[in-house]
Amino acid sequence: MKPLSALSAATCGSLRGVFCDIDDTLTWQGRLVPEAFLALQELQQAGLKVVPVTGRPGGWVDQIARLWPVDGVVGENGGLWFYMEHGALRRRFAQVPADRAAHRARLDALAASILGAVPGAALASDQPYRDLDLAIDFCEDVPALDRASIDRISAAFDRAGATSKVSSIHVNGWYGAFDKLSGCRRFIADRYGDDLDAQKTEWVYVGDSPNDAPMFGFFPVSVGVANVTGFLDRMDHHPAYVTAGSGGHGFAELCAHVLTARATA
Repeated sequence: MKPLSALSAATCGSLRGVFCDIDDTLTWQGRLVPEAFLALQELQQAGLKVVPVTGRPGGWVDQIARLWPVDGVVGENGGLWFYMEHGALRRRFAQVPADRAAHRARLDALAASILGAVPGAALASDQPYRDLDLAIDFCEDVPALDRASIDRISAAFDRAGATSKVSSIHVNGWYGAFDKLSGCRRFIADRYGDDLDAQKTEWVYVGDSPNDAPMFGFFPVSVGVANVTGFLDRMDHHPAYVTAGSGGHGFAELCAHVLTARATA
């Protein structure tokens, strides 16, 4: 990984938009970093698209898409994407309602099995607001579990035939073919009628944890905030650049670098 200073003015000047994780990328120690939130608005004012991409639930995505200075939100690790258009919220899903209901029944049964097998694990406090996935908390609102326990949660999802991804706070599992990258592809096609594969050099992705690895592998301009270094051994792909600051402080650092470079290019 290269330091952020290696991200050239020419590359910054060619950017169309920013995709970013939320937890421990815009936040730090459980709180939204004010400078990071302000940076979202500054990016928009500079003409860049801003799209958070998160494992957080549809209920959160609804609020963020309505109220934050963003152009849309991809949530539940790519299973849904919401955006405002002509004053109304557009809600899109990777699965039809019948499939979501069938998968929910299987996930509810799996939740009981996981919680019984992994002492200290709990349903994420935001689970009631989820449409497609199951989130098992390993450190957000419970005492932090060790890596062996986190791996046991992931293995339980795998044995049940579900996809699982580890974030900085939860293990998320779901049935069906989607992830953060496919969600971004669907969002771009739906919202703008564009092909993300043809535009991937024009977007930067910013993240911090293993569920961001597909994004780091896809986007040539990918950035990890400093705390990403704690997860590198659990990732197949690493970001191209890394900030000095952690969480939202690192995100604000990246945005300042990009906006300064674009202003002086």
